[in-house]
Amino acid sequence: MESVVLIFLCVSILLYFLLGGADFGAGIVELLTSRKNLSKTRKTMYHAIGPVWEANHMWLIIAVVILFVGFPVIYSTMSVYLHIPLAIMLIGIIARGTAFVFRHYDAVKDSMQQTYNRIFVYSSFITPLFLGIIAGSVISRHIDTGATDFASAYIWGWLNGFSVSVGLFTVALCGFLAAIYLIGESDDHADRKRFIRKAKQMNLAAVASGCVVFIFAEQDEVPLRTWIFENPVGLSAVIAATLSLVALWYLLLRGKTTVLRILAGFQVTMILLAISYAHFPYFLRLKNGRDLSLYEHMAPEKTMQTLGIALLAGSVLILPFLGYLFYSFQRSTED
Repeated sequence: MESVVLIFLCVSILLYFLLGGADFGAGIVELLTSRKNLSKTRKTMYHAIGPVWEANHMWLIIAVVILFVGFPVIYSTMSVYLHIPLAIMLIGIIARGTAFVFRHYDAVKDSMQQTYNRIFVYSSFITPLFLGIIAGSVISRHIDTGATDFASAYIWGWLNGFSVSVGLFTVALCGFLAAIYLIGESDDHADRKRFIRKAKQMNLAAVASGCVVFIFAEQDEVPLRTWIFENPVGLSAVIAATLSLVALWYLLLRGKTTVLRILAGFQVTMILLAISYAHFPYFLRLKNGRDLSLYEHMAPEKTMQTLGIALLAGSVLILPFLGYLFYSFQRSTED
């Protein structure tokens, strides 16, 4: 059952990034949209994420539950030493969801709508920023479990060049995914051209911020270059991501949108694979040289068996209904 639990953990993290990340990206796209096009962007966004924006958080909940039950040492270490960015990320999720509901369903349309709009777009930026900061922190060896002062223990572990650059890279990827997904949701030719332009801009931002990540990785002695370019799986993933990027740009320039979502999702998946494969199963790399492994720090066998059975049973019950939710809403927008 250990393999089942690990597969669910990896898949839930990936799906949260591809689906939940695209939801955050919709707010980022709105943040970068001119005032005259805001109403059109919001209308398209409501159709795209309206019924499923809460459902996408299911993947984050699954990942957190798996870490809490199956890998308590890793969960507790992250919760203690990354409690500040974790709290900010969770506040961002709550603020974003609250603002989305109130600005769309509030019976009274008054000046508060502008407040809701600001909360929505800024929390859509802040949340993936700190999600990326957390992701960068767990592999950077900046977390110091032996620290004797507050700043060293709870601040510098995540507030550093490498982690922040990973956060900005995550923001750019989320905006890129959202722009690609929104292209297929728009029936207006002018709107499609606008989302295509946004996708190009966010893709260039992702490439630029990715280069910054490598610069800070070298400065902070994070072996990112070794993980990616000196590992056959990582190198193959980067080549595949590059080829998919070429194909994606070709389709964007030709105005073809048929397989853009698949290519964008594949590209992001390959990027995550390239970064994570070389140091798997080590999930948390600490400053003192100690690595927390998914194999060495898992819960007792009985707990893992129960968790695996619960995940399998839950997937049988939940996934068909989740698929039907996407299917029914897609049909409703087409009718």
